[in-house]
Amino acid sequence: MKHLIILLITGCLLSGCKQGSQENAENMSEQELELVQVIPRENENKVDVIINGQLVTSLISTDEKPVLYPIKTLSGTTLTRGFPLESKAGERVDHPHHVGIWLNYGDVNGLDFWNNSSAIPEDKKDHYGTIKLKDIAKTSSGNEKGELVTISEWLAPDGRVLIDENTTFEFSVDTANNSYFIDRITRLTAKDTTVSFDDNKEGMIAVRVTRALELPSDKPAVFSDASGKATDVPEMNNEGVNGDYLSSEGLTGGDVWGTRAKWVKLYSTINDEPVSITILDHPDNIGYPTYWHARGYGLFAANPLGQKVFSEGENELNYKLNPEESVTFRHRIIIHSGSELEEQNINEQYDIFTAAF
Repeated sequence: MKHLIILLITGCLLSGCKQGSQENAENMSEQELELVQVIPRENENKVDVIINGQLVTSLISTDEKPVLYPIKTLSGTTLTRGFPLESKAGERVDHPHHVGIWLNYGDVNGLDFWNNSSAIPEDKKDHYGTIKLKDIAKTSSGNEKGELVTISEWLAPDGRVLIDENTTFEFSVDTANNSYFIDRITRLTAKDTTVSFDDNKEGMIAVRVTRALELPSDKPAVFSDASGKATDVPEMNNEGVNGDYLSSEGLTGGDVWGTRAKWVKLYSTINDEPVSITILDHPDNIGYPTYWHARGYGLFAANPLGQKVFSEGENELNYKLNPEESVTFRHRIIIHSGSELEEQNINEQYDIFTAAF
């Protein structure tokens, strides 16, 4: 069957369930794999997405926000950094708030949702916001796509709900091109007070990638050793590190940061396999075309609300939602492997995505 998605609601804890869900997929017969199954597990909180028998990502909820983690290609290659959830030798151990794929913002009514993490001292927590996953509202799946709807709350430190979030994830696959798509449609609704998104460079939809997708650098850094211990590295080893950016405007490498584009691709080669992550903006999004907070050290983000820093003060956007007012953000993420994803194919997918949503 050309298109096949199995969406498993396994509800596992991060430390104990990934192996079990993979074993369930592996133990299914070819006939069973043609069926879409939803498998709940008691007292757990996770959703696994499996395409063609391969676990490609999971929805999990950290203490600070829900994320998709890990992100794998259809061939099983991991594209996201493990830290801070899983220690992997040779990975950077900076920015513990960079986990998988997520969406939040650095200044919401003066609260920092972006930088919140387990590294923040308790006596500083009153400056940070938290996104709490409340409910898995819907799951569906089929031969061409699977859908997951989540309900979350953006909380102030005192527990007040500032924003109700309704997010629809659609997972679809293009087997012929060895790609799959993650469409994230997020509606944010102000609760009972005005919500201000003041111009801030920290946002908004983002992914933190594995070392091989970083751009080569000679700057000193802190990395994890084989036991997971943080180690200062005064001189970088760039072996196997060959990531590069390409924007829809033709810019590459570090020149992409702080520029506007309708899409950006981050690509590399891992164990001789070409891989890439491409994020597509949508014309209906606020701030279109978005600015790109695309760093060489592995942070790849699209920030439609932060403009002042990126434009060196030429543009500024301080966005507000009145009580019960909503705004929707639409993005498609293309996960590709096995060959280079050509610009023509990205532009075709861009047209399909923008016409569908």
